[in-house]
Amino acid sequence: MNILYVCHRFPFPPKRGGKIRPFNMIRHLTAQGHAVTVCSLARSPQEAEEGRGIAPHCKAFEMGLVSNPVQALRMVARLPVSTPSSMGFFYSPDLKAKIDRLLASQKWDLIFVHCSSVAQYVEHVTDVPKIIDYGDMDSQKWLEYAHYKPFPLSLGYRLEGLKMLAAEKRLAGKFDLGTATTRAEWETLDSYGTGLATDWFPNGVDAGFFCPDDTVYDPDTISFIGRMDYYPNQECMTRFCQDIWPRVKAARPQMKLLIVGADPSPAMRKLGELDGVTVTGSVPDVRPYVRSSALMVAPLAIARGTQNKILEAMAMGVPVVTSSIAAGGVDAEAEKHFLVADTPEAYAAAIARITSDPVERRRLAEAGRARMLSHHAWPASMARLDRIIGRCITQFQESKEKRT
Repeated sequence: MNILYVCHRFPFPPKRGGKIRPFNMIRHLTAQGHAVTVCSLARSPQEAEEGRGIAPHCKAFEMGLVSNPVQALRMVARLPVSTPSSMGFFYSPDLKAKIDRLLASQKWDLIFVHCSSVAQYVEHVTDVPKIIDYGDMDSQKWLEYAHYKPFPLSLGYRLEGLKMLAAEKRLAGKFDLGTATTRAEWETLDSYGTGLATDWFPNGVDAGFFCPDDTVYDPDTISFIGRMDYYPNQECMTRFCQDIWPRVKAARPQMKLLIVGADPSPAMRKLGELDGVTVTGSVPDVRPYVRSSALMVAPLAIARGTQNKILEAMAMGVPVVTSSIAAGGVDAEAEKHFLVADTPEAYAAAIARITSDPVERRRLAEAGRARMLSHHAWPASMARLDRIIGRCITQFQESKEKRT
């Protein structure tokens, strides 16, 4: 098949959540013999140059090079209208022109869109089967932000959430099938009652790259991994250091916390002034930090879809203590494969349980790794994707035959 693949972040190199899922889809579809043309945005000349590395994994690619200041203005321009500002942030006239030329010059067998904010580029197409992979339901993320942001920002996030919710429902009528990342996100999508055929397929983890090695872990070190310019990560680590870390230190004064992730804000860097806390900033490879830890914490209060950091830590054989909401995006069982906590007391107890008991740590490490291999492997996820694509093509053909 000749496939046009549109996504919101240029999917190479696959170093962050918004790039990992589309990259693995593109690589899989190409390996299956399909001709995949990738269309996406690059936000700097450096990202554009790095993105060219996708060439071996697709037939062709087109980039729309944008700058964040201009995209911010496009967001502001959409504040007084019904279109979500998110769609302004991911809009490029240059990319739109390139996609229009591709649509006019080639025959396409499938259009696949990852992220609702870029569906605007192809929503008008009616003669090609189309799948929209919402991934996470962005409207729900913005509505959750509204609970954590101060007034008047909270009103802005609530407005954006409601506008995005309307857009998600409207787009459902423009596509033939919609997908999501987790069962919970799929249930949210299905609850809209739009009549859109829906399904879901999980994120996987590269268990060959994220694997245990001979690193000796430090029972007095725990870690958190994630981009530190991302608000849910900032919120959870601020709260962790304020409410949970003092309890951990009181029980075990020698404990150390590594906060590992790119672009920490000044507020995040200030956490490094706390006793035992290190904020690393960007590092070339997060794996040594995770593997040397007794466990990784993921105390997220705002978590849509799958947290790749949890999958990767478990795949490396490092136990995870996480929140209920973040646990919902992982196909694993609390107590059996990881520990779940939602109060400062429960977090401190779970951390103590693992750091003070090597046998319990080994049990969780082995069980977590095994679960990732069995339930979050990319080949199994991509097999689901193949079935979803087949279902979409069949439905489109049947609908076309009825119309004629």
